[in-house]
Amino acid sequence: MGSRGFISQLRWILPIVVVLIFLGFATIWWANISTGELPVLGTIPHFSFTERSGDSFGRNNLNDKISIVSWGFTSCPSVCPTMNGYIFEMYNEFADSPEIQFVTITVDPSRDSLPVLWDYAESLGVTDNRWVFLWAPIDSVVKLSEEGFMIGAEDLPDGHTFRLTLIDTKGRIRGYYDGLDETSLRVLRDHIRLIAREES
Repeated sequence: MGSRGFISQLRWILPIVVVLIFLGFATIWWANISTGELPVLGTIPHFSFTERSGDSFGRNNLNDKISIVSWGFTSCPSVCPTMNGYIFEMYNEFADSPEIQFVTITVDPSRDSLPVLWDYAESLGVTDNRWVFLWAPIDSVVKLSEEGFMIGAEDLPDGHTFRLTLIDTKGRIRGYYDGLDETSLRVLRDHIRLIAREES
């Protein structure tokens, strides 16, 4: 290849490399800035759902815990397995932090009975109550999603959100994260640790 051909290739490659470097630095910068101070985006209202064990789980169970809340259903063919795989990684990563809990709310209560949720949790590798799976009538699920978490709940179950919500020890919403995006989930991990330091 002659020098002209090499120079011509550089004209195409160089801008792409510059953009990739810029995006990398921008992501790191945003993560560092966003860990400086997390806004309070709302407060979770009273609710009372049923955990897969049959125990009641409600607003009081968010107190004194850092909670990561997700929405899904056991027969979800694509989004949920991927999202739950990422959640399971965090579940293992924070295994020595009992103050951190993961909460999944089914958006298909007509099919996701408590025994179905129990078997589903076991299939994911959940071995304790640091990751809970909640059931409630669909109207209660929609109301909590829209009015409590400020997340749309149309076309359930297939149209459910794949956003994760970070809740602090006072039941306050501190952030939303893309449950399918590894960069967003790295920011979530940083924010979990940030809140843990605030509360220590």
